[in-house]
Amino acid sequence: MSCRRVIGRWRRAALSWAVHSAWNVLRQAGTITAGSPAGRRFAAFGPHSMMAFPTGAVYGERWIEVGDETMIAEQVTLSAGMVPGHDLGDQPVLRIGSRCVIGRGSHIVAHCSIDIGDDVFTGPYVYITDQNHGYADPDVPIGRQWPVNTAVSIGAGTWLGAGAVILPGANIGRNVVVAAGSVVRGTFPDRCVVAGVPARIVRAYVSGAGWSRPAG
Repeated sequence: MSCRRVIGRWRRAALSWAVHSAWNVLRQAGTITAGSPAGRRFAAFGPHSMMAFPTGAVYGERWIEVGDETMIAEQVTLSAGMVPGHDLGDQPVLRIGSRCVIGRGSHIVAHCSIDIGDDVFTGPYVYITDQNHGYADPDVPIGRQWPVNTAVSIGAGTWLGAGAVILPGANIGRNVVVAAGSVVRGTFPDRCVVAGVPARIVRAYVSGAGWSRPAG
């Protein structure tokens, strides 16, 4: 092998090492924690929680609470309000409990009330919102009509599979499994499995009988 090729390989290896090393430094420096300037902008941010860098859109932190020991992955959007600077009053509108895991690329977009209980895990690219476009006037473009807000609640211990969509008005119980790709709206009890578009109960836990499929 020629000397020129050896030097070229060495240069590429050195550049690769430098890029990856710099990226790791940036990731560590950009991680949001309770003690970081970004973490202190939140209404509450648990002392052992973290939000990985790079983030998605993050704004309205004053109205967002994150519990303790919660991990929020890269490229996650957390927002409160229509736009940055939107005044939402005195109380938080987005609450994420303790020991939660929010998967990469997920979006949690709050305007009214989104309450996520403790120990909720999500797969990647989950979308949760409490606002939907109105369509009352058939002659006005949908995007120009005033949106409708309805509170969302996700019970402790629930798992949201990859790509699940949680729509305004969803009230999900404790220890519920939401299958990947499901679109959820409405109320679902504790300890069940929901799947589909729209989501429906496909399995439920009955005390003394275990897991079973619903009749019909």
